[in-house]
Amino acid sequence: MSTPPTPTCVRHPDRPTGLACTRCGRPACPECLRPASVGQHCVDCVRQGQRDVRQVRTVGGGRAGGGAVPYVTYGLIAVNVLVYVITAAQAGSAMDNYRGSALFREFVLVPLLVADGEWWRLLGSGFLHYGAIHLLVNMFALYVVGRDLEQVLGRVRFACVYLVSLLGGSAAVMALSDTIVATAGASGAVYGLFGAVTVTLIRLRQSPTPMLVVIGVNVLISFSLPGISLWGHLGGLAAGTLAALGFLFVPGWLLARRPEAARTPEAARRIGWVALAAVAVACLAVTVAAAAAVSNDRPTAPTGVSAPVVEAPQPR
Repeated sequence: MSTPPTPTCVRHPDRPTGLACTRCGRPACPECLRPASVGQHCVDCVRQGQRDVRQVRTVGGGRAGGGAVPYVTYGLIAVNVLVYVITAAQAGSAMDNYRGSALFREFVLVPLLVADGEWWRLLGSGFLHYGAIHLLVNMFALYVVGRDLEQVLGRVRFACVYLVSLLGGSAAVMALSDTIVATAGASGAVYGLFGAVTVTLIRLRQSPTPMLVVIGVNVLISFSLPGISLWGHLGGLAAGTLAALGFLFVPGWLLARRPEAARTPEAARRIGWVALAAVAVACLAVTVAAAAAVSNDRPTAPTGVSAPVVEAPQPR
């Protein structure tokens, strides 16, 4: 009677083996097997199993699990610091970096100039700061709240909430501030993050009181101290709060009335992005309407004038 041939490894046909994968049953050599909770799996089954496992997500869509580096938060801080260094070098002063800096003049938010078509100021102004103290205060706040919020929302959502908050602050300045006052700073975006953190705490069923106290104190300071852009702060706060609501609450509200089969994570993500887009569109609509109103109220600025004379620049 002939002896049946010894099976060989499916990945290495030249290696006879008496072992096999307990999942698929195919013969495999020791090099191609991995320990499993029951028996041992070949590398192909291990790879397939990793693809089949759904990534655990936070309530905001970020990847669950600690240890992730908040690259977006650090990147935003780096960009703000870099822009400040450039303006300080151009002005030859760390505290009066807004005087004599071509970059500052080009990016600072002046509603009159935005109405003349210089739309880049709406976002560019959010990366400028009036002196080192203004920069340090805003970057410290961004560092404190940005790291945790980025973990919950995920990098892309966090970046979008930040930018929409910045845009909301600029829209409020366009609509409600003096048309020739120059406004700059990341505070509008930071206030938006304050609002987003508050919404996140409520979604996680944690007390939002500490965050509400922080917001209240900062709003009180904005009311009390002269020369601070109150509308930039409040506009950013409103936009960031609405953007976070769009990601964390609106999908649940809309899907609650749908059949069970329609309540999928994919549907919730789509609704969240649509809600964010709606906030961004609303900010742009306010900005366009405000720019049109400014254009109708005064003659077009003379050609060659890069910025009007501003007696009281406003940090935000």
